[in-house]
Amino acid sequence: MVYHKPVMLNECIEGLQINPDGIYVDVTFGGGGHSLKILEQLQEGRLIAFDQDEDAKKQSENIQSRSFTFCQANFRHMKQYLKLNGLTKVNGILADLGISSHQIDSGERGFSTRFDGPLDMRMDKKGSKSAAKVLNEYSEANLHKILGMYGEVKNAKTLAGLITQKRSVKKFERIQDLIELLKPIAPRGKEFKYYAQVFQALRIEVNEEMQALEDFLHQCGEVMEVGGRLVVMSYHSLEDRLVKNYINSGKMYGDVEKDFYGNKVRPFEAVNRKPIEATEEEVKENNRARSAKLRVALKS
Repeated sequence: MVYHKPVMLNECIEGLQINPDGIYVDVTFGGGGHSLKILEQLQEGRLIAFDQDEDAKKQSENIQSRSFTFCQANFRHMKQYLKLNGLTKVNGILADLGISSHQIDSGERGFSTRFDGPLDMRMDKKGSKSAAKVLNEYSEANLHKILGMYGEVKNAKTLAGLITQKRSVKKFERIQDLIELLKPIAPRGKEFKYYAQVFQALRIEVNEEMQALEDFLHQCGEVMEVGGRLVVMSYHSLEDRLVKNYINSGKMYGDVEKDFYGNKVRPFEAVNRKPIEATEEEVKENNRARSAKLRVALKS
């Protein structure tokens, strides 16, 4: 079984401009595709990889290299785990923010609209918040907010109302319970896109993905050596906007800070003004590449 086919693998590795003796971080190990490619180019260097997923940890055990260290943790704790491994500065950081196809294809994980299974969606199976918990316990106003903000769901208000009505009769437990609620209100001919938006909103909320991304980006500026490179691939506009703002201004929101001379105070300079996108051939082979946007930045 192919665990996961990394998107824009060569472009990601090129973006890092690997120094064989440098220290690199792959904060989204997944099936290890990117990590293996980085390790091929290291001599005296080191690679620290992160993933909170139990299946990813199992995958990491296949890598027998003295240059490699795996941390089973969310990348929002990057700085702390680097410190535990005796590192304060690194030469490159790679983040592929997509959910791995392996997770999507496991029905029991609850990430996919194609299989029935429990409404789970936790990347870290020890986490206390599941998709069922969000659907059954969040207030209508809160559901409206996350569906609109994280899923960009057009009829988020209507859907939030229907969720609270339905759960008063019967609690949400399985994916099928949710799909049956969505069917009548999904736009004709765009049902699957609609389901995917709702699932995305729930997944982001369950895993606190936007907060984790903010925590992580701030730490990148702190641990990166001057001349080091940050390579981030995102799959939806919310993530991409945060990454773009951070690279351009050093902040996720609000105005850019300037120094006494009016120069922008920001840790990184964008290497590519526009995000890099996958080639037509790659999109044909791997549908997930269609929405991927890759940004590369240099520590100034």
